[in-house]
Amino acid sequence: MAETRRAAVLGRPVGHSLSPLLHRAAYEALGLHGWTYEAVEVDEQALPGVLAGLDDGWAGLSLTMPLKQAVLPLLDEAEATVHVTGACNTVVVRAGGDGTRRLLGANTDVDGIVRAVQEAGGGAAGAPAAPVAHVLGGGATAASAVLALQRLGCPAPVVHVRDPARAGAVLAAAARCGSAVDLQPWPATPGLAAALAAADVVVATTPAGTTTAVAEAMPAAVTGTLLDVAYEPWPSALAARWSAAGGAVAPGSLMLLHQAAVQVRLMTGREAPLSAMRVALARVRAEITP
Repeated sequence: MAETRRAAVLGRPVGHSLSPLLHRAAYEALGLHGWTYEAVEVDEQALPGVLAGLDDGWAGLSLTMPLKQAVLPLLDEAEATVHVTGACNTVVVRAGGDGTRRLLGANTDVDGIVRAVQEAGGGAAGAPAAPVAHVLGGGATAASAVLALQRLGCPAPVVHVRDPARAGAVLAAAARCGSAVDLQPWPATPGLAAALAAADVVVATTPAGTTTAVAEAMPAAVTGTLLDVAYEPWPSALAARWSAAGGAVAPGSLMLLHQAAVQVRLMTGREAPLSAMRVALARVRAEITP
């Protein structure tokens, strides 16, 4: 009889999530026919009750906004990436020695950013010893981007935020991982587009539509790699302009693929079948190749 385990993605809104597609494809390829993965609408107020109700039939949870920070005080333990970034997008349910269950928090967004940028050509062999990097946005994903960029050899990114008063998470993450963030207001000077075009890596973490003005001001040629985490609608104005100007683009769906692969490994204890997950995603996302 097949082992029965449950997993889900929690958040609000969550109906658009591609996580069920990716995790179910992984379970099928791994032969885990008794495993299920659902999308469940949960907000900050409901989260404590949901976590308290988990039993040993649960393998884990994926978390999207607005839960990545709300979950932190509810965890029994957390990986180093959670402590550094102040954000958790994965909860692994583990059995305790006394028959109880423990909740382990992880942040797979960091790995997702690193692997997506590398796949698109950023951080490759022959790159500058100290690549120039820019981050657009100051939320939880931007904090993960700061740590990811450090792992890619970019220890001093320029972070552009619309509200400097809300950039505490990014600054705290930078301090904890030893990155020297240069915080800049955004929208800012007319030179912002030119600065992005001259960068080695740019990570845009803001919602779709917020980078349109920057896209319209981009120079005719860029040489770096852009990761735009907003994958709906795709391409974003910035991604389209970046690609047309000769730069490499890593779509947000590629980051989603790689972070989900790490989640599968953490929840199942088995290496994720990345090829099968990529094929499943390619069926619904034209920017992903199988």
